[in-house]
Parts: sequence; C-alpha cells; structure tokens
Amino acid sequence: TCSMRICHGALALAIACALVASAHGLGRLELGSGRQCTPAMRLKGGCGFLSVYGSTMDHHSLRMKILELSRTIRHRGPDGSGIHMVPLEDKAGSRISALGHERLAIVGVMDDPQTKKDDKSDQNHAKLHSLSGNQPLYSHDRKLALAINGEIYNHEALEATLKDKTGFRTKSDCEVVVHMYKEIGEDVASHLDGDFAFALAGDNGEFYAARDPIGVASMYMGWGADGSVWFASEMKTLQNDCKKITQFPPGHYWSHKTKSLHQYYKPKWFDVSTATEALNLQVIRDSFIAAIDKRLMTDVPYGVLLSGGLDSSLVASLVVKMCDKAGKPRPATFSIGLHNSPDLQNARTVANMLGTEHHEFHFTVQEGIDAVQDVIYHLETYDVTTIRAGTPLFILARKIKAMGVKMVLSGEGADEELGGYLYFHKAPNPTEFHEECVRKLQDLYKYDCLRANKATMAWGLEARVPFLDKAFMDLVMHIDPKHKMITKGAKEGFIEKWLLREAFNCKDENGDIYLPQEVLFRQKEQFSDGVGYDWIDGLKAHANSVVDDTMFAFREHRFPYNTPQSKEAYYVRDIFENNYPQQTCIETVSGGFSVACSTAKAVEWDEEWKAAALSGSSGDQSGRAVKGVHDSATKCF
Repeated sequence: TCSMRICHGALALAIACALVASAHGLGRLELGSGRQCTPAMRLKGGCGFLSVYGSTMDHHSLRMKILELSRTIRHRGPDGSGIHMVPLEDKAGSRISALGHERLAIVGVMDDPQTKKDDKSDQNHAKLHSLSGNQPLYSHDRKLALAINGEIYNHEALEATLKDKTGFRTKSDCEVVVHMYKEIGEDVASHLDGDFAFALAGDNGEFYAARDPIGVASMYMGWGADGSVWFASEMKTLQNDCKKITQFPPGHYWSHKTKSLHQYYKPKWFDVSTATEALNLQVIRDSFIAAIDKRLMTDVPYGVLLSGGLDSSLVASLVVKMCDKAGKPRPATFSIGLHNSPDLQNARTVANMLGTEHHEFHFTVQEGIDAVQDVIYHLETYDVTTIRAGTPLFILARKIKAMGVKMVLSGEGADEELGGYLYFHKAPNPTEFHEECVRKLQDLYKYDCLRANKATMAWGLEARVPFLDKAFMDLVMHIDPKHKMITKGAKEGFIEKWLLREAFNCKDENGDIYLPQEVLFRQKEQFSDGVGYDWIDGLKAHANSVVDDTMFAFREHRFPYNTPQSKEAYYVRDIFENNYPQQTCIETVSGGFSVACSTAKAVEWDEEWKAAALSGSSGDQSGRAVKGVHDSATKCF
C-alpha cells in the first residue's frame, strides 16, 4: 500500500542518515547494550602522505605520478585526497616540488574567515559541516603548504604563541604547524607535542620534512635518479621511483637549506649519567593520566585495545574513569585471540570489572596463516616477531573498523621505557638496564611502532599510544634505573615494571581501585604469545612444511643479506621479496640475534644466549625463551 511504501521509504532514509552520521562522526556509535563509543571534543584525521622535492618531471607528468602513487596509501586515508605543486624557481623548466595527501576524514565545522568575508549570501558558515581538515593545509598567504599525518596535542598552546593572530581556516589540530613554521622556521618540530610525520613545500624552493621523536607515525624517504628527494608514509609508495630508500629517522628533520637530515630530539636521558631522579609514584601516576587525557582529542567513535595485561588494562581503566567523571558513555574495548587463549580470558575479566562494552574476536591458526601475505605487504617488514604480533592485530583492526570505529588507544611503549620484557630479569646492573631501555626506544620505530601504525592504518584505523607521550617518557627515563631492576622475592622490584604497577596500586579520588591485584601484578605476556601459543607454533609448522630442507640449506645464496636462520624467517622473507624485491627495500629491515625481543647487545647478559648467537641461531622471540622467569600464561585469573 501507499502507507507501507512511505514507511519503507522513511525507514530507508533513516538508515541512510544514520550511516552517514556514523561515517562522519556526527553522532555516537551504538555498540549493543546502551553504552556508546563516544567522540570527545576536537577534530582530527589520520592519513597518509607523499611528497617530492626537486623533481625534473614536467608539471602534468608529476601531477599524474603523485596521483598514481597516492593510491598505494589510500587505505590510510580513504575519505579524501589533496595535491599541491610548486616550482623551485620562478622560471620555465624549473624543478618542481609536490605534496600528495590521503585523508581519514573527520567532519568538523568550517570556519574560514576569508570564505565568510567573500561570501555575500545568507549561508551560515558556523554550521557548515565540511571536511575542514582536508589537506594540504596552507599558510595565511597560501605561499606554504603542509601535508601531515599526525596529532598535535599542544596545538592550542602553540596557537596562542603565534604573532600573527589571523584566524585559522580549519579546526584541524595540525594547521598550527604551517603557521609555526612561517614564524620560527626549522625549529618547529622541536616545539610539537604529538605523533607526526609531515612535509612542507613553499615558494622559492622552500621544503621541510620531519618525524616525531620516537617514530609513532610511519615515514620513509628516498632518492630519485634525477636528484629528487621523496618522502612518504609507507615504503610501497617509493619502491619503483627511488634508487635508495630508508626509514626516515625519528626525531629528525630534513631541510632544503642543507639537503640533509638534522637531529632535533636529543633528550638528556640518552646518557645514563642523567638518570638520577628519585622514585615518585604520585608524579608517575599524574603524568600517565595526563598522557591519556590529551589523547582523547577526537571527534570520532573510539575504543581501547584490551589484552588483559597490565598496559592495556591500565589504559582502559583510566579512560573509563575519565569518561565517568565527564559524564560521557564508556568506550568499547576490543580483544582477539585463538579460542580459550590467555588474552581473551584475561581481557574478558578486565572488561567485566571495568563495565565496558567488550567485543571479543576469535581467529584460527589457518586464518592467521592466510593473512600473513597481506600483513607483510602492509607492514613492509620480514621481522619475524613483528609479523607474529602484527597478524592478529591486522585481523582485529579490520573488525573494529567495520564497526564504525576510527580510533583506538593501545599500550605500546611501556616495556621499552620500564624494562617490561622478561629478558630484563637478566640485566646485570642498573646502567646496562637503562642503556638497553634507550636502545629499545631508539629502535621502536622499526618494530612495535611500525606494527601498531601499519596494521591498524591498513584499514583506516588510527592507534594512539599514551605510554610514548613525550612528557611521560622523559619522566620515567630520568628515574634512577635501580628502581627498575627486577629482583624476585624482594619487597620492591619483584616483578617487571614494578614502579608502574605500584604507582596505580592505590585508590583514586573516589576511593575506587584502578585495577585488581591479579591484573595489576600479572606477569608480562608478549602479544604474539598471549593470543595463544598455538598461533606461533602453527606458523612455525606451516613454514616447516613450505620450506624444505634443500631450500633452507641454500638460504645464504637465496638471501645473502640478513640471511634467515629459521624456516619461519625464510618463509616470511620470501613473501616480503615477492612484494618488495628491490635491494634497497630489503635493507630497510634490521637483522641480528635476539632472545625474547632483546637487542643484540643484551644477548651478552646470558651465557646460553651468547652461545646460541655464536652458533648462527636466529634466537627465540617468545617470552617462553627466558628460562626460570616466564610463568605460563595459561594460568589465567
């Protein structure tokens, strides 16, 4: 009947409106039981970018090349594209610089003063919803353009310091970068508090690129045959157009003035002699709470990755308390594992205790193996540990994004700052303990940061990591490392990351605990172990069935650089080179002997490890490799 058609039409319209609202962050995402995954207050967009300095291509050819290459990172920003081109000199035949950008869009309120001034209509721009953070972002005179992937948490404080008080064109937290550069130049990166990778291109050959201090945001650089210099969020964008490719080092910037890299991030704690601060649990607690609070700057539905271990559980607990205090619905939590894996059971317990809307996903060993090729393509590595841990995260990120969630908080970084890996039990003294933490943090961009960024952004999901907050990191890395040493049976320091556990072994302002004892003092379980030991064992077994003894015997001829020392390593290396056969791509991945995620230097702490390294073994990256220390994760709460 006519009335039924009207009802069906109204229902279809309502569904369409709801989908649009969800996609653009205009409403809260219902997840099942009345609780909601809640947007907070500020605009933000994750993304991927590509830029080139000084190309000899003509304007049209370079534009087509940038558009073509941008498609390789569209998974990072499926909601919008942008491009900007500028000649190095104001003359015919000049070399050209270009910026390309793929944006994970958040809807904001357009508030462009110039647009308001020029528009004589009655259009109410204060209520005009638009992709107001679309990039590139421009300086007020439009002579400088910015393409950036990142979050700038101190953007309001920086804006207040600007001499030019012209209103910003967007509500993006990143716009302040281009205006800061106009006023202070190359020092801009050192003033930013956030996670970022970006490039700026301006008139008269001006060009500047920078990456955050630890490398939370992924970034590569390459050199073209014509002398051009390229920068991109991912290596795949550069592999066919650059003769040399490297990871852009964290804490550095590149400038057109010297055409070289400069280190801007040089914290005092790189030197162990400066790590002398006394232990203050209250300051540690306050600093970490502040680190999480600033990362709730978002306009989209968000959640928390929850494994049930200390780090992710603490993040989830604090986010829940902040939401309750602000009168906002609690976030959703997400976990993944094989059926009956330790992480699933522990995460379920923590979620029930916190009262979150919890989403538990299962995968099988075969599903993990089937995903490995895609994982290696997106993560751009053949590091075995990164692939082991990256595979379940890659699968989980797809599920989360399908639910309409665009941002998650994660627990990476604590183990590097505080010596949380089980092999730290073997540290011979505080000095070596601290120096190993420094090495781990300096290499984090090659492993955990790479995994957390690319496994999630493969599906347009952004991961934020409060433990790698610059202020919190500076605080805990200046603490005397004697407070981080692990001594079983002692009153203090009897378990890894004791000082973090003890900092939250108390009640909050309302008299409520942060976490129960069985969670707060659960032993470290590496993510690739916690999702289920059968995952690692199954991947090894599959590799053993695919790589026969003859193939493995000739591995040095097949892979002369970073020769794999296990069939599992051979298997993932073969997949990597099918995607990235160029030698310069192969050399972006580090090698070396390791035990339970240690650096090669820390192998010297144990005679058995040293002997294994000398024998040519690749080492065992599972936490189970640290004998006499690891307690089976099958002992759940």
